Amino acid sequence: MAQQLWFLRHGEAEPHGARPDEQRRLTARGEQQSRAAGSALAALELTFQLVVTSPRVRSLDTARLACEALGGEPVAHEALSSGFDVDDARELVHAAGPDKRLLLVGHNPDFEQVVHDLTGARVDMKKGGIAGVRLEGARRGMLIALMRPRELARIVG
Repeated sequence: MAQQLWFLRHGEAEPHGARPDEQRRLTARGEQQSRAAGSALAALELTFQLVVTSPRVRSLDTARLACEALGGEPVAHEALSSGFDVDDARELVHAAGPDKRLLLVGHNPDFEQVVHDLTGARVDMKKGGIAGVRLEGARRGMLIALMRPRELARIVG
């Protein structure tokens, strides 16, 4: 298996101003999106050797709900909270070791920019959406999946 980096944007969250940003929780729809994302990835028989998440509540909860279907326990990583970039992504990939599949759970615009920096693709990652990148060496990658929440929900029925 080639090394792969998968990105799951957190599900729909409470509106800005509902509470401090790092404490904003998922809405009921966001919880549903998070479970569907994990179930869809499991239905596609994708296994992850490592799940790393932003420590912000909405991302941590998204990761935990997705992991109900995927197994494993997410690890919080402060760099995913804000300002996550391609160098941070490469550092996580390197730390995980060769031929691993990592799932990162976090935020935009960071995720869209990292996918672009790795692949050259401009993507629109919806809340609860997923992008998958197969890495080709240390510097380049290929976009192998981009799924919106409604597509993930259709996979799981």
